[in-house]
Amino acid sequence: MHDADYRIDIDGVSVSPHHFIGGERVASPNTFETRCPMDWERKLADIARGDAALAERAVTAAVEGFALWSAMSVAERCAIMYRLADLIDAHAADIATVECLDMAMLKESLEARLVPRGALNFRNYADIVSEHVERDWASKGTHNRVIRDPAGPAVIITPWNAPFMLSTWKLAPALAAGNSIILKPAEWSPLSASLLADLAGEAGFPPGAFNVVQGHGSEVGAALVADPRVRRISFTGSPETARLIGVAAARNLVPFTAELGGKGPLIVFADADLDAAAKKAAAQFEDSGQVCLAGTRLLIEESIRDEFMTRFRDHTDRHVAGDSRDPATTLSAAIHPLHLERVEGFVERARNNGDRIVFGGERIEHGKLWYAPTLIEPKSNDSEIVQKEVFGPVLTLQTFAGEDQAIELANSTEYGLSGIIYTSSAGRAERVGRAVRAGTVWVNTFLVRDLTAPFGGYGISGIGREGGDYALDFHADLKTLQILENSVS
Repeated sequence: MHDADYRIDIDGVSVSPHHFIGGERVASPNTFETRCPMDWERKLADIARGDAALAERAVTAAVEGFALWSAMSVAERCAIMYRLADLIDAHAADIATVECLDMAMLKESLEARLVPRGALNFRNYADIVSEHVERDWASKGTHNRVIRDPAGPAVIITPWNAPFMLSTWKLAPALAAGNSIILKPAEWSPLSASLLADLAGEAGFPPGAFNVVQGHGSEVGAALVADPRVRRISFTGSPETARLIGVAAARNLVPFTAELGGKGPLIVFADADLDAAAKKAAAQFEDSGQVCLAGTRLLIEESIRDEFMTRFRDHTDRHVAGDSRDPATTLSAAIHPLHLERVEGFVERARNNGDRIVFGGERIEHGKLWYAPTLIEPKSNDSEIVQKEVFGPVLTLQTFAGEDQAIELANSTEYGLSGIIYTSSAGRAERVGRAVRAGTVWVNTFLVRDLTAPFGGYGISGIGREGGDYALDFHADLKTLQILENSVS
C-alpha cells in the first residue's frame, strides 16, 4: 500500500484512497478495488481496507475529537459547518465527476441537485441549531427547561447509491448536535466520502471530530458498531444488515436509527392527470431504479389501464441508456455486476413463477451493466416481485377497482418508506394519503423534500426519523432541568 500522502487522479480530480482519522490520512496494509460501472474494465483505485484494529483507532480519535467539538459554542461549530457548505459548493464539479465515475449516477443530476443538496444539508442544520430555542415553562412550583446535550461519538454507515448526498444528510445533524462522527461509506462507492474528508479538514473541524473509515461492513463496520464508546449509530441499507447492527447496538444500549429501503406504491386514479402520472411512472427507471423512494408498484384504476399504459410506454421508450456523463443519458448502468445479477435473479424467478413480463426483462447489451426498463404483471399480489425490493429498473403493474382496493394493495407489503398518489380530488388525496402506511406520501409530485420534515419508514423500511429537529433530538441526550421557584437568585 502507498504511504498516507499518496493520491490518485480521477479525470483530473485528486482523491486520497486512505482513511481520514484524527485529522490525518491513514494507510492500511490491505486494500479493495473500486471500479467504474460504465466501464467495468476500468479500475478507479485501490482503497485502504479497514479492520477491527483500525476501527478501534478511529473510535479513540472520535472520543478525543468529541471532547474538543462538544466544548465549542454552537456559534463556533456552526461557523465551521457553514465553511464546509461553502467548500462543497466550490468543489461541486469535482465531487460530481468522481461520484459519477464511482457509481454511475447521472452527472447532470449530481451537479444540479444532489451535490448542492449536500451543501444545503450542512447549512440547514447549522441554521436549525443556531435558531433553536429551549423549551421553557413553569410547572408545579418549578421552572423547567429542556436541554440538548451532545451524546458522544456517532457512527454513520451509508449506502452505495447517492453516497455523497446521503452521507451529508446523516452527518449534518450529528455534527450540529455536537457529536464527533465516524463515517463508514459503502465499499462499492467510497470516493466522494474521501473528498468530503478533505473538505472537512479544510473547513477547520478539530482533529477527531470528523473521521472516515473505509472497508467492508463485516470487517470494519461490525467493529465500529460494537465499540461501547460509540453513543449513536445511524445506518442506511438493507433490513438484513440493520438487524445485525441492531443487535450490536442493543448490547451497548446505543440508540440506533435505520432507513432500510422500500417498495413504494404509485397509485393512479381515473381523475388524475394521466400524462403527468405516466411520465412520473416512467421516471422511476432513472438511475437504473437504484432509488429507495421509487414508486415501483404501479397501481392503476381499472378504467384507465389501457390509456395509462399507452402513455407510460411512450414515456418509457424515450429513455436513453448510456454514459452517465452525457446529458442525453437518462438510464444509467447498475452499480456492480453482483447487483445486476441480483436484479436478473428477481426477473428470472418472476418469469418462472408465471408472472408476465410486459416489456424488458434483459440486459440492454451483453456483458455490460445496463438493464432494460422492465414492467412485470404479477399473477398474484403474493408474488416475490411484488413483495420484495428489487432496487433496479423493474416495476410491477396491478389494477384496482376503487379506493379501498387501492389502499389494500398499497399496504400489502412489509415495507412502508414512501408512496405516490395521482388524483385531482382534494378529498381523495387526503383520505388515501392518510391511509397509505408510509413515512412520506407525495400527491401529484415526487422527491420534493422539506429538510425540516421527518423522514423514515414504517415496517421493515426503518426505525426512527431523520430531518429537522427529529434528527437533532436523536443525536442528543435530552435533559430536563427543574429549579424550585424562588429558590435561587
